[in-house]
Amino acid sequence: MITNPNRISTPPRLRATLCLLLFVAAVLAALGAIGSSRAISTQGRSAGPAAMASKIAPWVIEHTANGQQAEFMVVLTDQADLRPAAALATKNDKARFVHDALLNKSRTTQGPILQWLRERGIEHRSFYIVNAILVKGSREVAEAVAARPDVVRVEGNPHIQNAFPQPGHVVETPSQPQNPATIEPGINYTHAPDVWALGFRGQGITVAGADTGIRWTHNALKPHYRGWDGTTADHDYNWHDSIHDSVGNPCGNDSPEPCDDLGHGTHTIGTAIGDDGAGNQIGMAPGAKWIGCRNMDQNNGTPARYVECMEFFLAPYPVNGNPNQGDPLKAPDITSNSWVCPPSEGCSVNTLQAAVEAQAAAGIMMVVAAGNAGPNCSTVQDPPSFYEASYTVGALNTGTDTIAGFSSRSPVTIDGSNRLKPDITAPGTGTRSSYNTSDNAYASLSGTSMATRHIAGAMALLWSARPQFRHDIAASRTLLNNAAVHILDGICDGGPPVMPNNTYGYGRVDILAAASPSPPQCPPGSQLSRSWTRALIT
Repeated sequence: MITNPNRISTPPRLRATLCLLLFVAAVLAALGAIGSSRAISTQGRSAGPAAMASKIAPWVIEHTANGQQAEFMVVLTDQADLRPAAALATKNDKARFVHDALLNKSRTTQGPILQWLRERGIEHRSFYIVNAILVKGSREVAEAVAARPDVVRVEGNPHIQNAFPQPGHVVETPSQPQNPATIEPGINYTHAPDVWALGFRGQGITVAGADTGIRWTHNALKPHYRGWDGTTADHDYNWHDSIHDSVGNPCGNDSPEPCDDLGHGTHTIGTAIGDDGAGNQIGMAPGAKWIGCRNMDQNNGTPARYVECMEFFLAPYPVNGNPNQGDPLKAPDITSNSWVCPPSEGCSVNTLQAAVEAQAAAGIMMVVAAGNAGPNCSTVQDPPSFYEASYTVGALNTGTDTIAGFSSRSPVTIDGSNRLKPDITAPGTGTRSSYNTSDNAYASLSGTSMATRHIAGAMALLWSARPQFRHDIAASRTLLNNAAVHILDGICDGGPPVMPNNTYGYGRVDILAAASPSPPQCPPGSQLSRSWTRALIT
């Protein structure tokens, strides 16, 4: 948590022409790939007024007006080069390299600005997964850091209200039901039970939930928590709380054990891995383990909270520790995410991208909800859903191959990419899963959040069954896409039905087809004439 705010005055400015030249050099470097290494002069020269102003996001300008103070992210120009990680053969090698490269870059570049902040008693917190510093200060502070040539931009840290579905009702089930329930319909529709029958239930894989927290003692979750050995709990390296300043939250601040202040996080992780052993077969990969991070105060997130959880997943550390104690070898295999950071509410399109790409470089599959802004086209519009490095999931009406009306779709226009999202779809309506009101509570929810956890669990099953693909992110995505039940559609493509398309991506997940020894192969652009292809023409 950042502490000790103080106001400072703006530093002296040099001649405008020289400053503009320095700023142009910084911008040219920043326009390179986020993973490329960049080094510019940081000799303490400051930028001119126009260059300085262009670095500061409008949200920061608005929220520091009239002497107000606000939190903002100071992003440094020099970012680590993570490209060599692609050539490394194992998850451990990738994880070590990415962690060390990012941490070393932050240590070698943040020193001068951190000293400047400390000398003036300005609240701040350093991050390394994105080479950035969270600062709380006035307009003068924002202008002073923006004037530095080692700073590429100053972006806001707005509070984001995530709109999560509410359960119709919550049911308390007996601890030993007389008539065990059947496997949930969404789980069946993905063919996950057929993969279980082959002996693969997600064993050896860890799925992380970034959400409103998790009720770790829930009967369907506790046996699968990586921090539980059957007798005692050890939350170190398995849980982190990025909520430090809530007021009246039922979990408080910096909870030392997993806690869910809303219910959404308990529900979603249950769909990925849950099973109470007594008939509530709610999860895709009941042999997998889970860890968690609370990145929302009930449903209220910020870019800094999101980044903090992504940094924890990259290299988990003890509950009362700090990121310098992080162990990248304890990183999860998969992270599941259904939070948003809308540019319309002050989030920058770019702030979170480097953190998402760092996870992918480290061999972590980041599964992300497409969002619930459908049915219009080009409604996949909030980070992190539209990033190329995110494996983005749309929602089907459970039991059918029809897109749910609320499911967002592409083409992505907000960043000018026209990128196709979602990548894949999964059941997302009427999903029954664990809930946070008691250890045996279950609720039904609908949303792309629910579809996303079907895919997180499916990836755990895939890597359990076909370990040669583990942590080859690109190959694993291609395999799951090509094995999907392809659903033809052209509504958001401006023409006849095609595959992949802007509504369904590559279609409905079929984890049995992907996990089988010889899954179907369907390179993009090939003719789709197999029996597992369906046409939906509306």
